[in-house]
Amino acid sequence: MNQELAVAILENAGFTVDVADNGQIAFEMLKKSEPGYYRAILMDIQMPVMDGYEASRAIRSLENRELAGIPIIAMTANAFEEDRKAALEAGMDGHLAKPLDLDMLFAVLEKMLR
Repeated sequence: MNQELAVAILENAGFTVDVADNGQIAFEMLKKSEPGYYRAILMDIQMPVMDGYEASRAIRSLENRELAGIPIIAMTANAFEEDRKAALEAGMDGHLAKPLDLDMLFAVLEKMLR
């Protein structure tokens, strides 16, 4: 439900959105893409196969430094300070707690996409 809402909101704001059902798929999608095709990743933390922390670490370890440096923003129900720190330690650039605060989401995206 949160994913569908986020996709609709982002598309209505003019973003093109691709969805990955788990962290492994997200990693593979980015790895196979041309640098610049994706400009940011909104990463759920709790996913099957490979969670958001693992996927972020895998992305940061890519040989292609342009792909490895893509902005990654955690989107999670885990809203405690230790959750934010864990996201940053996994290589993420930001942390947004659910339910989504749309103003915060767009502010973070604007900052990351400059």
